Amino acid sequence: MTKAKILIVEDEEDIRDLIHFHLFKSKHQVYEADNGPKAVEEAISKKPDLILLDIMIPGIDGIEVCRQLKANSETKDIKIIFISAKGEEEDIVKGLELGADDYISKPFSPKILIARVNAVLRRDASPEESKTIEYAGIKVDLNKRKVSIDESEINLTLTEFQVLSYLIATPGHVYTRTQIVNKIRGHNHAVTDRSVDTQLVSLRKKLGEKGQLIETVWGVGYKFREDET
Repeated sequence: MTKAKILIVEDEEDIRDLIHFHLFKSKHQVYEADNGPKAVEEAISKKPDLILLDIMIPGIDGIEVCRQLKANSETKDIKIIFISAKGEEEDIVKGLELGADDYISKPFSPKILIARVNAVLRRDASPEESKTIEYAGIKVDLNKRKVSIDESEINLTLTEFQVLSYLIATPGHVYTRTQIVNKIRGHNHAVTDRSVDTQLVSLRKKLGEKGQLIETVWGVGYKFREDET
């Protein structure tokens, strides 16, 4: 994997130093900021490939930093992983819906940190950019709208197919229920947790043993499981 420019935004020095050490050890080019305004300034000047963004930081919080960066044409494509403390699920949901790519909860292990960073950095393809997605024995043909598991075709409704295509395209990426509904039905659709959950229950059942690859992230949404070893 090509080494990346990564900006760490964290006001706790010991955590910032720990993250810096392991990113540097992985040969990434690392920058730092300890507050919101500096984070925006560094993002604009350094143009990092990825920002590790703590939610609770001085000046302006991580959610507002994300909002400003995603609204700026110069920084909107920078990948963002939130670093969150326990009990910040509502903020995580807001961040993901603003365009953040993932989140890591404190405390975290260096191994998980590097795995998440590498996973986000290699997420460049989307269902619209590829005609076929193959992962973990599941094959999704986007043109023919067909799904097969270990070469055996299964029958899905259009909505189930759209949900599966969305999740499987980026294993490990957590999507909120609102993001899923907006993706498959467009914005301004009446969103309820139950409508999304019902589709996921049915989809998991039709996928059989592979259904366990779709994981519920409590308080946030769903993701297609990625091997982080």
